[in-house]
Amino acid sequence: MLSRVRRVSRAVRRRRIGGRTAPPRRRDLRPVARRRRGGVGRGAAVERTGRRAPAGHRSPSGRHAAPRGPSRCGGGVTGDPRIDLPVARPARTVCRVLRGAGHEAYVVGGAVRDALLGRPVAEWDVTTGALPDEVMALFRRTIPTGVDHGTVTVVIGGTPIEVTTYRGEGTYSDARRPDEVHFGVPLREDLARRDFTINAIAYDPDSGRLVDPFDGRGDLERRVLRAVGDPRERFREDGLRVMRAVRFVAALGFDVDPATEAAIPGALPSLRKVSAERVRVELFKLLAAPHAARGLAVAERTGVLDAILPERSEPIAVVDALPPDAPLRFAALIAGADARTAGRVARRLRLSNEDRRRVERAIEHGRAAYGPGWTDADVRRFVARAGRAHAMDAALVARAVHGAADLPDRVRAVLDRGEPVAVGDLAITGADVMRILGVPPGPEVGRALDRLLDAVLEDPSQNTPDALAARLAAGE
Repeated sequence: MLSRVRRVSRAVRRRRIGGRTAPPRRRDLRPVARRRRGGVGRGAAVERTGRRAPAGHRSPSGRHAAPRGPSRCGGGVTGDPRIDLPVARPARTVCRVLRGAGHEAYVVGGAVRDALLGRPVAEWDVTTGALPDEVMALFRRTIPTGVDHGTVTVVIGGTPIEVTTYRGEGTYSDARRPDEVHFGVPLREDLARRDFTINAIAYDPDSGRLVDPFDGRGDLERRVLRAVGDPRERFREDGLRVMRAVRFVAALGFDVDPATEAAIPGALPSLRKVSAERVRVELFKLLAAPHAARGLAVAERTGVLDAILPERSEPIAVVDALPPDAPLRFAALIAGADARTAGRVARRLRLSNEDRRRVERAIEHGRAAYGPGWTDADVRRFVARAGRAHAMDAALVARAVHGAADLPDRVRAVLDRGEPVAVGDLAITGADVMRILGVPPGPEVGRALDRLLDAVLEDPSQNTPDALAARLAAGE
């Protein structure tokens, strides 16, 4: 274990200089909070020496220096509000151990946001002044998830907690991840690199101190999504942030700050650099969210939707007519596409094979010319064509896109009654057909089974061994 820590330690203490790796001076890596009594400053950028920076100062990376002067909520650590949030025990343990070793430690990001909103918290993240190798030395079970970027996963009682060192970031030449990161920055600068104010809040579970230098809590109360600092810079850095913006609107039902929304169209070139798989992940999260149409509306008016899904054929309101099922809603949005186009879109966005089949079947069979004259036998044939596994998807798309109002209810009734809709549901088998007709294996057996299935779809009461054998004997 110690040898592994030493290896990771050496790897962590390297950074890029002119295209070469070289170990930086040790003092550059010590957390600023240790060299400057009192921890993070009240709204001022702090140089590596710990002195208060002059007005207009930029961080060593040339970006994300915390703004000069007090923040909208008071900023800093001292004087921040104290509240009681229900932090999970493993996250509390991680913070307590780190603080006991002399390091700052806070839960941070989406976990704090959701806790403040009273929403369930899926996972807890911790930010700390400790370096990755120091984190790994303090805990029994760790995973070097991304030590180059300061992240170590600590496992407490089977629960993984991502612990990331306070860091500043360099430029994002690929509009995806920073070209370099540097440690030893104050908490405020670490929060300044984050995407939205509601995600730039830190919380100390022991003292109840909330560190909120960009008034994220106020934006939560106002139900507004606002970028940290200059939104144009935030979106240019990481093209996926525009997808995260519309996804948060869909998840939370928030409005977008006007300046933040105005910056999205200019970031579309950065979005186009993002891998299709990452775009699909965000899009599917949006489509499964409770306010999906609201998020899609922002995506539509900012050009995001056209950029990621130019094949869309249906109005965004169609998603409100469907359950919060991402592949199903995705199928409805492109329901006007033919099978070849639907398959091409699915492959481009790297859908799983299962999701691709669902989308293609829902589009293909959801176009059924359903009308009030459909009999129960017609509904059973619809289920048979779509397949038992995909019939409800097709019926829901038919209702949402083509107005087949009661088709889902009728399909559900067929499925709930367990009515025969496939050859495998017949009361006799291929072997029975060969015995009754006296024929060897071959196409004739399959054709006989298809004729029997058609008869059973018309009248399910015919699905008995005697009735089906009689039909075969009669040449039907």
